[in-house]
Amino acid sequence: MGAKTTKPDRWIRESLESASEVLKSTASSCEGAIAEAADLVVKTLRSGGKVLLCGNGGSAADAQHIATEMTVKMMKVRSPMAAIALTTNSSLLTAQANDLGFETVFSRQIESLGRPGDVLIALSTSGRSPNVLSGVRSASMMGIKVIGLTGGSGGDLAALCDVAIAIPSDQVQRIQEAHMAVCHLICEFAEASLFGG
Repeated sequence: MGAKTTKPDRWIRESLESASEVLKSTASSCEGAIAEAADLVVKTLRSGGKVLLCGNGGSAADAQHIATEMTVKMMKVRSPMAAIALTTNSSLLTAQANDLGFETVFSRQIESLGRPGDVLIALSTSGRSPNVLSGVRSASMMGIKVIGLTGGSGGDLAALCDVAIAIPSDQVQRIQEAHMAVCHLICEFAEASLFGG
């Protein structure tokens, strides 16, 4: 017997509807936390602090995406917002992983670049990434506020953060899609708050 196939149009519709339902659930269950996170980012930038971002795999790409939009532009050309993705220096990441262990690739950079008054946005769909958790612990010890973006029950990450946004889904792709929507909201709010519009 051959494998069961799904018609592409039905599969596409079901996937997009699933994504839409997760975003709707996120709006109702995470609205307060998203607003709190956006406000924290604005207060950090307004007081001269910076935004640090970290994550693995797709979440690393999301961290880079948001750092870029904060530094370059979101909706309009304006002065840069200070944001650094801790996922972009391949020499540092490989040396750190090789010499001191992969679990420390974010904590080491936070200890080097972070200052009290900064904020860390930590992304982990499972909430259990050891290197993200290590980075969060270092940030907290240094007086750096932490916004955690995770999914499902929040894993260990949610309990370690000042603001936790746990997407109500257990599907990695749905969580990542919602993470990007949330990060866009935070970036849009920061841009509008600091530069008008």
